[in-house]
Amino acid sequence: MIIQDVINHLEDFAPLAYAEDFDNVGLLVGDKNANLTGVLVTLDTLEAVVDEAIENNCNLIVSFHPIIFKGLKKLTGKTYVERTVLKAIKNDIAIYAIHTALDNHIHGVNDIICEQLKLENRKILIPQAQTIKKLTTYVPKAEANNLRQAIFNIGAGNIGNYSNCSFNVEGIGTFNGNENSNPVIGKKGETAFEEETKITITFAKHLEAKVLKTLFETHSYEEVAYEITTLENTNQNIGMGMVGTLQKPMTETDFLVYLKTKMNVQAIRHSKFLNKPVQKIAVLGGSGSFAIAAAKAVKADVFITADLKYHDFFSAENSILLADIGHYESEQYTKNGLVAHLTKKISNFAIVLSKTNTNPVKYF
Repeated sequence: MIIQDVINHLEDFAPLAYAEDFDNVGLLVGDKNANLTGVLVTLDTLEAVVDEAIENNCNLIVSFHPIIFKGLKKLTGKTYVERTVLKAIKNDIAIYAIHTALDNHIHGVNDIICEQLKLENRKILIPQAQTIKKLTTYVPKAEANNLRQAIFNIGAGNIGNYSNCSFNVEGIGTFNGNENSNPVIGKKGETAFEEETKITITFAKHLEAKVLKTLFETHSYEEVAYEITTLENTNQNIGMGMVGTLQKPMTETDFLVYLKTKMNVQAIRHSKFLNKPVQKIAVLGGSGSFAIAAAKAVKADVFITADLKYHDFFSAENSILLADIGHYESEQYTKNGLVAHLTKKISNFAIVLSKTNTNPVKYF
């Protein structure tokens, strides 16, 4: 097995196409074609984590957060980022970051928080838009079914509860000797005039490269006429944050005690109590101030996140209890979920859960 095989498992689970545009995900350091010796899973990649990978004979680190986020102009070892990357390179250790691709997964970061809190009736808080694309192409009528099936075989045409979603419009461009007719563009190695079929197939956006590869390999034309457009959908299974309900309502005080216990939190910064029961809970692991309005819109009683600034707490506006549990604390169980997933997929290589506590925030 090579490192790319592990990457394939990760990207089948959480495709990078759904990561946020600002993010830096994927293979950041190393050779994807190197033989795999073992995988170390961590929340952050630091020098101590690279040392841990060396000790465990793991030449791939799967990290939630990317160690390289902004562009690196030098590799002199001056910063912790440069030192970590240099140590990984010197020891032939690859680093892969999954970050917001997993944030946006329905069974990713926020579902893990909900599982810790035993929340029911879970839904995505901020569904991602424009996750479906549409291919339109033209093919000789005799080849239409073969092309459609080839594209279906790589997963296109499956949208929600519907599969093999496509339609044909036949009789396009039939050559009949009329100077105003539209003949088919020549097939590979020959000139052909025959009836075309217009095929339209919808597909999830992360399949675009596979769809085009299959189209070019299957289509008989040297010049393939096609168009890909993005549909204005809202995907209920992909997106930031999650909302769920407690089995029974709690007081605000009791809930914060419960939250500290279940999430192993030392301290919670929160907005003022509203003196009402809480049952509907919104969560967003990591920095989530941008989702306060969304949590209020779904009428959540509590919004759990991290990295709230002073003025963010004013946004509660007596309608929601904001609870900042800390960035590391909100995402700490993510690596456990990744280990569980990879262990199911890869049974003949060590999948090691990092023991290094990478939280830079300390409490006195």
